[in-house]
Amino acid sequence: MEKKTPMLEVLRRIIQEVNGARNLEAALATMVRRIRKAMRTDVCSFYLFDRSIDRLVLMETIGLRTQAVGRVSLQVGEGLVGLVAKREEPLNLENAHVHPQFLYFEATGEERYSSFLGVPIIHQRRMLGVLVVQQSDKRRFDEEDEAFLVTMAAQLAGVLAHALATGGLNRPSMPGGQARFTGVAASPGMAIGEAVVIAAPADLNSVPDLIPTDVEYEIARLKEAIGRVRDEIRAAGERLASRISAQELALFDVYQQMLGEAALSQEVEKRIREGQWAPGALADVVRRHVQYLERVDDNYLRERAADVRDLGRRVLAHLQEETPQTPSVYPDSTILVGDEISVAMLGEVPREKLAGLVSVRGSSTSHLAIVARAMGIPTVSGMVDLPLPRLGGNRVVLDGHRGRLFVRPGPELESHYQSLIDEERALMAVLEHEQDLPSRTPDGHDMPLMVNTGLTVDAVASLKSRIGGVGLYRTEVPFMVTERFPGEQEQTRLYREQLESFAPLPVVMRTLDIGGDKDLPYFPIEEANPFLGWRGIRVTLDHPEVLMVQLRAMLRASQGLDNLQVLLPMVTNVDEVDDALRLLERAIVELGEEGVPVNRPRVGVMLEVPATLYQLDALARRADFFSVGSNDLTQYLLAVDRNNPRVADLYDACHPAVLSAMARLAEDARRLDMPTSVCGEMAGDPAGALLLMGMGFDALSMNAPSLPRVRAAIRRVPLDSARELVAETLRLDSPGEVRRHLAKRLGDWDLAHLLPPSD
Repeated sequence: MEKKTPMLEVLRRIIQEVNGARNLEAALATMVRRIRKAMRTDVCSFYLFDRSIDRLVLMETIGLRTQAVGRVSLQVGEGLVGLVAKREEPLNLENAHVHPQFLYFEATGEERYSSFLGVPIIHQRRMLGVLVVQQSDKRRFDEEDEAFLVTMAAQLAGVLAHALATGGLNRPSMPGGQARFTGVAASPGMAIGEAVVIAAPADLNSVPDLIPTDVEYEIARLKEAIGRVRDEIRAAGERLASRISAQELALFDVYQQMLGEAALSQEVEKRIREGQWAPGALADVVRRHVQYLERVDDNYLRERAADVRDLGRRVLAHLQEETPQTPSVYPDSTILVGDEISVAMLGEVPREKLAGLVSVRGSSTSHLAIVARAMGIPTVSGMVDLPLPRLGGNRVVLDGHRGRLFVRPGPELESHYQSLIDEERALMAVLEHEQDLPSRTPDGHDMPLMVNTGLTVDAVASLKSRIGGVGLYRTEVPFMVTERFPGEQEQTRLYREQLESFAPLPVVMRTLDIGGDKDLPYFPIEEANPFLGWRGIRVTLDHPEVLMVQLRAMLRASQGLDNLQVLLPMVTNVDEVDDALRLLERAIVELGEEGVPVNRPRVGVMLEVPATLYQLDALARRADFFSVGSNDLTQYLLAVDRNNPRVADLYDACHPAVLSAMARLAEDARRLDMPTSVCGEMAGDPAGALLLMGMGFDALSMNAPSLPRVRAAIRRVPLDSARELVAETLRLDSPGEVRRHLAKRLGDWDLAHLLPPSD
């Protein structure tokens, strides 16, 4: 009993010290020393699993030779450490040398150690590394030793995962060879080019590391920037002196003290002299202070963390005034990389030079992803473990099909991807020849293909002869690129352009669909769970003044054309449809009274909330058509936020439950004689399109770049064969089985080239 209390106390202290360390390298050094002392062993080591090279690398040790750190690495399954990683369970040996898996590394000097205890470090099913203790004497570590190390590893897992996600750990593979990073596939395609990192103004977390060419100049501009911030704060304090209390005014004095020579300036200056340019030095120092302040027990000091961060941003903003945040000249085949790339940033790169996009934040349904897919630009988002400051100027391979980025690719990998890119271009050139032919199966079934729009008209108007209309016009895009809600006249002009460009083809205009991950800069919606919160029709019905302006603008725009169809997003119950229809009728009456007679458009309901699947009869009595939003429907059916990289792998439109729901929905729609289209990514995938056609959906709507492949698949597969494919697929038990079966069947039809490249 005597041993337990000290061990728990030691564990608590080690965790406290690890969390309080200035960076992860310091935390690891502290951890191995404290564990060795607590367990009275000769050696404690930490091996990091570096996914970019698929190897375990010795990252920190006390007891083995320090020159082995960063140099000794082994594969999963290799040696005792590799065995722990492979099995993902502890390994406790009294005499390690006799184990058949024992592997001796001369660089470590570990031959004299007999006892071995290794435990895996696992975070959310991902093996991050291995923690090892060794002893020269033959010693069987007891249950309490093992429990202690397992607990330590579990605690370290969260710290380590966070450090890897934020770039707080220098991966051994980054300075030299090829590295691989994984995110969420946001827009399909592949590209090879040069990484250009763009930093948001005054973003302390995305300042690149640069070695200064003139140290004294960097120090001088730092002092000038701090001086300007001091003047600004003094002036702000004087302006507000008569309007705020003495207590609030004291905050300005605190700011001035923080900016004093002895506090911030000297520390940043020291960092510059150590070999970092002024913005990078400032960011390093501010981050360190903020991390410390956020961890202390004192509430007052914790609140000061925000003050330090704010001051750091103010100084950085002045330093960046003379440091362009975007390059003046972009290389050919630019792969634009940023913490959060806005569409405005996208517009700064000449289109002919933009080859791909990588965003640390963002998602596959973000505004950027929507624009990227419409433009046909390969994009990966949610790449949370990307070390931004060290990427600029590197040659990279971007795989938008599988959400991967390879930094400094080897010749073999680059050659492999170049051949895939060449094949894709050749295929598109071949498919271009049949784009004006009907989307008709060999046995004579017409499958109308529609296009999703929301960008400028001229980008898609040329498609008019190739499509059956616009299946989804995202009206939120014009709302996103302005600084306020656009007025009725402004919206009327935009909608008229769309309707005129495609007339007499139908144009389905979805009412404003914000919320989830689509915020308006002037109308932010901050919620703990935005995808289950205030979005779509829920927002616009709560703000009828916004919806009325939009409906009036749509109706005005349709005058004399009569090709408008209105679509209501995120419907959960029939009351929402009734309320929206009442507003539509009111808008028609109002416009008539103003001398603008308009016809009532067809109104559709978007089926994306699973609840609607059980209310189809009631919805059919109110609506003229259905449109299935397969992306959100999949997300809600599987309870997976597909924009969360931790669970994005679970999001799969080929999940048997999703396919079963879609097949049942198509059957019910036929029973109700209700025209039903599908407008999610499933419709833009050749295999998905064949399944949807076989299920009996009336039309498919997709981004323009997806049209050629889908048309080619439909023109080569009879309707009866597509129906057989549905029957076969619905009998399968897992998404993996479904995907393999689809790939095999498309291969049988000589259509494998239409699918994205597989591993």
